[in-house]
Amino acid sequence: MNLPIRLRIYSQLPLHIHIATLFISLILALGGAVIWNNYAETTRLMMHTADERFERIADRTSQQLHNLFTPVAMTVDLLTWQQLATATTLEERLHSLPYLREALATVQHLSALFVGYRNGDFFLLRALPANSPLRPALEAPEPARYLVQSVERDAAGAVTGTFLFYDAQLNLLRRDDRPDYVFDPRGRPWYLLARDRPDRVYSEPYLFFTTREVGATLARRTATGAAVIGADLTLEEISMVLAANRFSPGARLALFDDRYQVIAYPEPDRLLYQVKGQAPRLAILSELQEPVLTVLESALRDREQRPARLHPDGFTLDSVGQTWRGQVKTLITQDDKAGKLFYLALIVPQNELLADAVRIRNQSVLITAGLVLLALPITWLLAGGIAGHLKSLINETAHIRQFQFQEPIAMRSIITEVNQLAQAVALMKSTIRRFLDISAALAAEQRFDRLLDRVLAETLALAQADGGLLLLISDDERELQPAAARSRDEANPVTATQFATLSLTDSASHPLIQATQATEPQIRPLTGSEPLADYLAPLTGALAERVGQLIIVPLRNRQEEPVGVLALLKFLTVDTDEGVSPELLAFIAALSGTSAVSIENRRLLHAQKNLFAAFIHLLADAIDAKSPYTGGHCARVPELTKWLAQAACASQEEPFRDFSLNAAEWEELHIACWLHDCGKITTPEYVVDKATKLETIHDRIHEVRMRFEVLKRDAEIACWRQIAAGGDPDALQADLQAQWQALDEEFAFIAQCNQGGEFMSPEQVARVRQIAERTWLRTLDDRLGLSHEELDRKKCSPVEPLPAVEPLLADKPEHRFVRGPQERIEPDNPWGFHLDVPEWLYDRGELHNLCVSRGTLTEEERYKINEHIVQTIVMLSRLPFPKLLRRVPEIAGGHHEKMDGTGYPKRLCCEQMSIPARMMAIADIFEALTAIDRPYKSGKTLSEALEIMARMRDEQHIDSALFELFLRSGVYRQYAEGFLQPEQIDVVRIEDYLAVDREIAALPIEQKRNAA
Repeated sequence: MNLPIRLRIYSQLPLHIHIATLFISLILALGGAVIWNNYAETTRLMMHTADERFERIADRTSQQLHNLFTPVAMTVDLLTWQQLATATTLEERLHSLPYLREALATVQHLSALFVGYRNGDFFLLRALPANSPLRPALEAPEPARYLVQSVERDAAGAVTGTFLFYDAQLNLLRRDDRPDYVFDPRGRPWYLLARDRPDRVYSEPYLFFTTREVGATLARRTATGAAVIGADLTLEEISMVLAANRFSPGARLALFDDRYQVIAYPEPDRLLYQVKGQAPRLAILSELQEPVLTVLESALRDREQRPARLHPDGFTLDSVGQTWRGQVKTLITQDDKAGKLFYLALIVPQNELLADAVRIRNQSVLITAGLVLLALPITWLLAGGIAGHLKSLINETAHIRQFQFQEPIAMRSIITEVNQLAQAVALMKSTIRRFLDISAALAAEQRFDRLLDRVLAETLALAQADGGLLLLISDDERELQPAAARSRDEANPVTATQFATLSLTDSASHPLIQATQATEPQIRPLTGSEPLADYLAPLTGALAERVGQLIIVPLRNRQEEPVGVLALLKFLTVDTDEGVSPELLAFIAALSGTSAVSIENRRLLHAQKNLFAAFIHLLADAIDAKSPYTGGHCARVPELTKWLAQAACASQEEPFRDFSLNAAEWEELHIACWLHDCGKITTPEYVVDKATKLETIHDRIHEVRMRFEVLKRDAEIACWRQIAAGGDPDALQADLQAQWQALDEEFAFIAQCNQGGEFMSPEQVARVRQIAERTWLRTLDDRLGLSHEELDRKKCSPVEPLPAVEPLLADKPEHRFVRGPQERIEPDNPWGFHLDVPEWLYDRGELHNLCVSRGTLTEEERYKINEHIVQTIVMLSRLPFPKLLRRVPEIAGGHHEKMDGTGYPKRLCCEQMSIPARMMAIADIFEALTAIDRPYKSGKTLSEALEIMARMRDEQHIDSALFELFLRSGVYRQYAEGFLQPEQIDVVRIEDYLAVDREIAALPIEQKRNAA
């Protein structure tokens, strides 16, 4: 019968499992009921006990209040019948000092006794302990222990204030007349309150101004109403009582009045509350910074009732994530008629009240758990042990599934099958971990040669082989080439060069060649007579004395194409049949597949890098080949930049102390150097190679010379015509020679200007324009045989009838080429270019070109030359460089920027450029200055080039620190010895070009030397 899986599992459980489960369930149920009942009863008893403790604390506090107020009240009552109440002068009142002193000494918390009279007189006796805060302000004598403050008013209303200081025996020490002491008791609240009542009155508790203590005033009028007797008493002992009755750490006790002012608190220093700019006062419940007391005050205020009527049997509050149990008790100082009402709040966290109940409950739980453990039968323990081991193995398989291999499996069981399963899981875990470790190591290796050696080393370690050889099929698939070799014998190291390359066609019968076509690893015995032993001689050594085993593993890529072969040599002992186990052979086969993929990936990546490098060199060679005058520039700049970067990395001086380049950054710099002029591929050749001012596709000086030839022929024809007409031959011939000489001189001047070797002065420009005013006669249509583009430009000027008089040199409309929209750079371009773009794309006007003040390039042509860097950045920014090479456009495109921000194309300043970009700027300038293959200039000597660069440094065109490194490291000399002609390498003193200070740096070389 096919039951569902769950039913089949339950039907197979043994009986002792059911019995044990039922027995444990009964124990747990009974134990739980007992625990719950005990906990409920204990909780009830704890709460009842807490209520009783609350009552005792309230009674104790009430008794303390009674003990505090009763002596003071009796003292006040007695004083109403004393002679002091009817005395009219200070002398009469002083007779009562002994009685007042005894009252202050007897009643502990009595602070002062005083009498206010109906006529405004006032008499007060105050104790002055040695530590009284009043003593410094009153300047009391050192022996003084009592102070009498007296105010007398005569019939005319004059006020006499007097302070008298007495020692402990009431001996007068000093009498101070205080004209400013005009205190009138008749305006005080205690006087006004007692004047209209026959019994005692109590003031609200307040903060004594002089002693900063919390207290209250008791007062009572005399029977005749002629005076009011008063006494000040302190309440600080109540706080001490509350602190002594704080029966748990979390308990909160506070005595407060009907205005929620706190009179006593276990921490007396928190009774005072002061707002900035105001006098201190008594804090209310919510100002004690106790959240539960704040909640209590809020609850009392919300009910708009007297606190004594709220929760007479206790209450609970929730505050700060806890439940609190508490009560508010009403305390009366003496009786309901004459006494003062106070309220005592007692609040305790419920978890502290029930701590014993929780402890008893936990003990019951532990006892029940102990009974459960004791009741478990031996069979249950055995089954639990088996289940525990199985569960551990399940967890281990979960760890394997999560690729967690850190902890080894250590398990011992009395069940054989469990041990066997644990060993199998441990072996699987170890195998997978090692396989992943090897795969990760192979994937992380960047260099192809080290990858091959790593593959061989890991496989040797795994197979515990004594040596190995890795052979790869060549790219042309004609040879099997040794790529890596390794031996465990450190005294006999081997390399791949010690093994011969095998031809795939000529050596087809070779075992290693045949192994490339196999799909599974092969194991071959290897003895001295084996032909393969000769080929593996560097590994086998004296094989005659030993028996070897050769493991040949074919390497195949993802397409199952042969990549190579791996040969592992393992020496065996003669008296055993020890060999490679099938499990190890399978693992080696799996590892060989991963190794083959890693090798293939690295070969592909290496091939792609080589292809990319070849494209870079191809582009650079095309740029150099485009112009025969700049050949080698794209190759020389990378070398010079690399040397300068190496000097910066090796420098221990600031600012290059922390400068370094990793492998990826070196590759980035290499690529940027080779591509720094790739934009020149878009620059017209005639602009790059323009050696004279009139050169375009050809040098137009030939056209100008032909015009001069025409003028000379015209002059000769005119001369012969005049001779034929009867003119004087000698005079006409002399005039002809003079015209020819003038034309020759003018052409020679125009030809010299065309070379652009010197600066054109204003006088020279004026002479060019004067010569241009000569005319010649054109008899042929200048629109015949032109392309449609030239015809479109000719339409800008009207057609002249023939013969037409033409100026010798002219700037014609058709000489100007319109700049199209695609040739313009908008201010908000995405590359951040900031360039002044000329109006015309080209201006081939003859006068315009001949009048170029310096060099041979017009403004339009110079912009075209400079535009190559724009095209470089645009072209490189469109290439999907990986993250490690993303700075290639910035480095390659920054070598025409200047440190002061006036360069092109982005007008970057020094801080906006990376150090490699600034290095390339120096390399590009130095190479250009010293190059001898430029048609428009000759190569500078070392001193000339460095002097120019020093001026550029002073003008903040190049980086000062890098130029100093360029000099001090000797990179300039290293480049000169490798690329300059011997005649260019002259004597150089680098001190002449170092910027010692700004003034000396700006001087010519000779003046620099004198200044130094």
